[in-house]
Amino acid sequence: MRRICLVTVLVALGSPLAAQRAENDSSLLSVDRIFASPEFRGGTFGPLAWLNDGVGYTTLERPANGKPGRDIVRYDAESGFRTTLVAASHLIPPGDSTPLDIEDYSWSPDGRKVLVFTNSQQVWRTNTRGDYWVLDLSGWTLKKLGGNGPASTLMFAKFSPDGGRVGWVRYGENNLYVEDLASGKITQLTSDGSHTTINGTFDWVYEEELGLQDGWRWNPDGKSIAYWQLDASGVRDFLLYNVTDSLYAFTTPVQYPKAGQTNSASRVGVVSAAGGETRWMKVPGDPRNNYIARMEWAHAGKGSTSKELILQHLNRLQDTLQVMLADAQTGQVQTLFTERDSAWVEQFDELRFVNGGKDLLWLSERDGWSHIYLVPRAGGTPHVLTSGEFDVLDVLRVDTLSTSLYYIASPDNPTQRYLYRVNYAKPELAPQRVSPASEPGTHSYNISASGRFAVHTYSRFGVPPVVTVVSLPDHRVLRTLVDNAALKGKVGGLHLGASEFRQVDIGSGIKLNGWFIKPPNFDSTSHYPVLFFVYGGPGSQTVTDAWGGQNYLWYQMLAQRGYIVASVDNRGTGARGRAWRKIIYRQMGVIETRDQAAAARAVGRLPFVDSTRIGIWGWSYGGFMSLNVITQAPDVYRMAIAVAPVTHWKYYDTIYTERYNGLPQDNAAGYDKGSPLTYAKNLKGRLLIVHGSGDDNVHFQNTEAMVNALVAANRPFSLMVYPNRTHSISGGSTRQHLYTLLTRFVEENLPANTSGGRAAMP
Repeated sequence: MRRICLVTVLVALGSPLAAQRAENDSSLLSVDRIFASPEFRGGTFGPLAWLNDGVGYTTLERPANGKPGRDIVRYDAESGFRTTLVAASHLIPPGDSTPLDIEDYSWSPDGRKVLVFTNSQQVWRTNTRGDYWVLDLSGWTLKKLGGNGPASTLMFAKFSPDGGRVGWVRYGENNLYVEDLASGKITQLTSDGSHTTINGTFDWVYEEELGLQDGWRWNPDGKSIAYWQLDASGVRDFLLYNVTDSLYAFTTPVQYPKAGQTNSASRVGVVSAAGGETRWMKVPGDPRNNYIARMEWAHAGKGSTSKELILQHLNRLQDTLQVMLADAQTGQVQTLFTERDSAWVEQFDELRFVNGGKDLLWLSERDGWSHIYLVPRAGGTPHVLTSGEFDVLDVLRVDTLSTSLYYIASPDNPTQRYLYRVNYAKPELAPQRVSPASEPGTHSYNISASGRFAVHTYSRFGVPPVVTVVSLPDHRVLRTLVDNAALKGKVGGLHLGASEFRQVDIGSGIKLNGWFIKPPNFDSTSHYPVLFFVYGGPGSQTVTDAWGGQNYLWYQMLAQRGYIVASVDNRGTGARGRAWRKIIYRQMGVIETRDQAAAARAVGRLPFVDSTRIGIWGWSYGGFMSLNVITQAPDVYRMAIAVAPVTHWKYYDTIYTERYNGLPQDNAAGYDKGSPLTYAKNLKGRLLIVHGSGDDNVHFQNTEAMVNALVAANRPFSLMVYPNRTHSISGGSTRQHLYTLLTRFVEENLPANTSGGRAAMP
């Protein structure tokens, strides 16, 4: 209790000397400058939406007359010619004087109507329910959808292919509807929706781990709709306990299947857009122990029409994925091909028919690296479109006119990202790099429907991003949307430490990628403390050559105060091939912990590092890692900070945990071996655990279990709980408070002395 109170008091006091120095010297950073002021905010542009013509895009801008609201404006990608398509004044509801606050918008296929999303509220982890309005540009009529239903209850509204109707899901009742825009008639397509029968959307775990929120699709002919239905009747609710938002405590239930527990049952059906009975696809297997991870209408190319659905069917262990074709009229299903792995496989978002329907595009690790393949629909040997000892990291666009496929990869340096192009109709042609060789770093793209243009974002480690419009495939810059000149000037005026990327050799031929930030005026004859930042989770990377934002600035602030700050990517992380990624299978927390500790030992042997002053911090999986390393390598780390940590994988959800660790019923030893609860008795260094009590992702239950283990072992530690904060621990001044807390804990328990001498272990 004393240690906990002490931490809280110190947060209130802050770091007065350092803060005062920062106030008096604009070249020095402080927590307040980084997290409590707009000083280092970058420029923004958008939201941007490419139009169906593939040559123009729209965005939101404040009216030139200074009146409230935002106009929807169109830019020609080539010329930059600007046209106001919808003035904010046209978005004022009848009887109101203020335009709608546009949170998102979409165009009808013919471009004559716009669908506006506003007044949103949170469902699970994001704001996916709200109000939808349709503006008809031909007569500037503005209409709210949903009839007289409650406010903020429509989800995933979409125009029909002919633009005359809009379909949507009603939140709470979980039913699908179609509304005719001309007559206002609303047709209810499902009537069995409830808290546990979920039509057209998903439960918590499908959203979080499979990336599924919008659970329904218009048929390209507009005559029918395909949708997911989940039966969550067997899924237990996890209760989030709230004691601060009312006089009496209350609970909020969240459908959350923990590892090894009961999942929702899923199935896919097709219903007429005019109403009627649903025809269910006859997918084999227990729907509660398999996942339909993706579903789309298969309508591209000869031989695959809008009468078929293409499904990605994943077993519960996620080591077998079947690509299936379902007949929407009969419900009959056939398996086109099966992807298997001794560890896990994952769904592919750009799965589609190409080459006249003869081939399917697919992403596979079958040769040890993630590559793009053409899989013959009629069977036979898949043909690889990309090859080499590198991973294809993302597929961005399939351009059927030029038969080009754009993808992200970095064959020579896994810390960077570049755009490549391959012709899937001529697989004998070698892929071409599109991102310019003169710009090493991280490139990302939002490519138009035509594939002729893209919004390009480019940054480097410590260098804020620049956003431009470019033509493809020549990558000619057409205009700059965000240059971040002001932010670059601010960063350039700081007294910054030098940063470098290097590999850390931990023996046995294993070299981990890492970045390092050294103190300004670095002296190689001194001995510095090192603070590591860790995440380390499956397929992730912290060591990327990209800007870094507020955390980068915080690390530079610590460097200004005499710290070396570093991060290394252990085995199990991304962009280095299947064997590197999947070595952690069924033993999450084991290999990663050994690698991080070995890297810390290796860095501790550098002549300018004080090996008695090494610390680590991380969030979520990184919090899990911080707890593991300080309890499994207690002689290496002097201090650790674990924010929102998992402490045993039995407490986490089914899809994520079982993908990497198997079922707890079959792998109890693996679950325990990777859990910091097992090693709590070994704690020697200073430990701070931080958690939000309202975390619906990594439940506060995890931290309470760790507290119990440490108490049972009689080990001292510090704890900070943020009431009702979610996994992000944010809102208001929360981030400022949090990083003040973290800074103080680092400074007090991993002291940086300017004399360059070594400090004794506490």
